[in-house]
Amino acid sequence: MPKSLIIFKFPKQKKFFMKTAIVTGATRGIGKAIALKLAQLGYNLVVVGRNEQQLSGLKTTIEEKGIKCITVTVDLTEENSIDEIIQAAILQFGQIDVLVNNAGLANSATVLDTSVDLWNLLHAVNARAPFFLCKTALPYLKLSNNPVIINIASVVGFKGYENQAAYASSKHALTGFTKVLAKEVAPLGIKVHLISPGGVNTEMVQEMRPDIDTNQLIQPEEIAELVEFIVTRKGKGIIDHFYIRRQSGLAFD
Repeated sequence: MPKSLIIFKFPKQKKFFMKTAIVTGATRGIGKAIALKLAQLGYNLVVVGRNEQQLSGLKTTIEEKGIKCITVTVDLTEENSIDEIIQAAILQFGQIDVLVNNAGLANSATVLDTSVDLWNLLHAVNARAPFFLCKTALPYLKLSNNPVIINIASVVGFKGYENQAAYASSKHALTGFTKVLAKEVAPLGIKVHLISPGGVNTEMVQEMRPDIDTNQLIQPEEIAELVEFIVTRKGKGIIDHFYIRRQSGLAFD
């Protein structure tokens, strides 16, 4: 008689999905540094910006790390840009775990010299786009095991500087919205954080404040390290707002 066959039944393998992050304003500066950091942490990336060539270069760099990345070239002032970003993320990766609203515009002008068009432009990118990106992403974020929203504001989101009225008011709007959002989505398990840097060594800051010594400025990678802390941190303590000041000699600004 044939020997009895012993059949081993192995448990079914669980499916593990890599987490997905969206980063706006990812072509340079803070956004690029954050995208590279999240790729290092193993996140699939949806990188958003207006410069297709720069996004393509970033995509190549990320994919060289073995991470999947898609680019979305949009103008955030356009009505359909929000849906385009979220749909691209869901169609490609099927989930959203981290949303980083980093894209921003700045301009130096007195109140008297600020036109309606300029005011509308700054608010459309700095306040309106993050608001509706968060709103559109919420149904997907709440399905994540560790959903995080990070809004990049500025020191001008709670301070006032001459010749920056329109820019400051847009960042004040983003700050206020983020505080409300954090309370509304807390029951859903979604963590919302606001990062308000002082001077960061980016092209935008150098254009706005050419008087500042770039050696005194915060580096974009320092902001990316803070994002790493946020998305990897465990524990019950809640940290809502991060204010990072640049060090200038013995004083802080």
